[in-house]
Amino acid sequence: MKKKWISLMMCTAIIPSMLVGCGNSASSDTSTNNATTEGSKASDKKVEIRVMAYNAETTRATYLKLLEEKLPNIKVIFEFVALDNFNNVLNSQLQAGQGPDIIEVGGETRLLANAGYLMDLTGEEFPSKYADAGLAPYSVNGKVFATPLQSWYEGIFYNKAIFRDNGIQVPKTFDQFIQIQKDLLAKGTKPQTMGAQSWEPMMKQSIGLVNNDFYSKAENKGFDEKFNTGEVKLADAWLPAVEKWSSLITEGILTKDMLGLSYDQALDEFATGKAAMWESGPWAVNTIMEKNPNMELGMFPIPGSTEGPGWLIGGPGSALAINAKTSHKAEALEILALTATPEAQQALIKDNAGSSFLKGVEIDLGEIYKDSEEAFKAGNVYAPWTAAWISGNPVVEGYGKSLQEVLAGIKTPKQALEEADKVNDTMRESLK
Repeated sequence: MKKKWISLMMCTAIIPSMLVGCGNSASSDTSTNNATTEGSKASDKKVEIRVMAYNAETTRATYLKLLEEKLPNIKVIFEFVALDNFNNVLNSQLQAGQGPDIIEVGGETRLLANAGYLMDLTGEEFPSKYADAGLAPYSVNGKVFATPLQSWYEGIFYNKAIFRDNGIQVPKTFDQFIQIQKDLLAKGTKPQTMGAQSWEPMMKQSIGLVNNDFYSKAENKGFDEKFNTGEVKLADAWLPAVEKWSSLITEGILTKDMLGLSYDQALDEFATGKAAMWESGPWAVNTIMEKNPNMELGMFPIPGSTEGPGWLIGGPGSALAINAKTSHKAEALEILALTATPEAQQALIKDNAGSSFLKGVEIDLGEIYKDSEEAFKAGNVYAPWTAAWISGNPVVEGYGKSLQEVLAGIKTPKQALEEADKVNDTMRESLK
């Protein structure tokens, strides 16, 4: 029953930044838990490890080149599968007892591990090189089932020239965030664009205020664990913050026509100076600058009701796990061991900007993110659905789609949160 529900969840959920490598039909591996390279080094024939991803190869190009250089015994076959079909492909392979050698996992790690699909990495040396914060989302009952790639984060990109020309300062409170957008509207400038054709941006931006006004309080630190067990409800705990965020809708800043706007269209509006702000992450920077090489680009964190460093949406973006039934255990472990080096972390970040959970690695994020420095220093980067929730992706998808109905004038913020609670209850009951 559990695996049937996992199948359903993975057909409907988005697994952040997931990669999958397809190996041959599974066979048992009798080698020790520690990675060994002696066998592969002794052979001139390369072992093929297929990597399937819904992220384009360009986001892993430098990293893949490093694997090729450092692991001459391994040939990585990179296969791109569009996101709308990715989970179906992964699920069918795993249920067939075949599937990938390596899987890049997100919020479904606990489910995959509990279903027996992932190799226990606890006995390996390389997991200890990562900070606990990076391992926690990928650990179950004290066992590590995946190791993190670079973190992901989203904030508010802004056009510095538009701000300067209109006498606008980076907001330090959410009320200021609302006010500067009202001021820009009054001057005939579109304050913020949003590709609300997708359910993700409103979901993420609203949770940014929840991070500030709810998760930052010490008394709420254990909320996510209680949410997993059904002891607490989002509709009770999050409602004040989400209702405040929804003033972006009631003030006419986020508008119904944005429901027809795609991610690419919103990016284009921002990049070409038709809007002053746009919420997204570092992966969009290259495209923005290609469209507008002279743009003065910055990013600030989502501010809270009271002045502070603000919060970014994000956390461990994804992690590498190994299929428990891979035929190439030693080679898969070699890849994960190499990934746990500063050189590999820098390679990952070069093509997909973020920070690293590898101990001792320092990342210079550059001038674009200067306004977000205090948030980074405070550790104010969080996404509960990837960091803590067992059924995270289905819950936020239900919430995000309901927020689209809030923007359309069909639902209230409370109803959107109740929908998320309903999904959480359904998934929890199904996994008993």
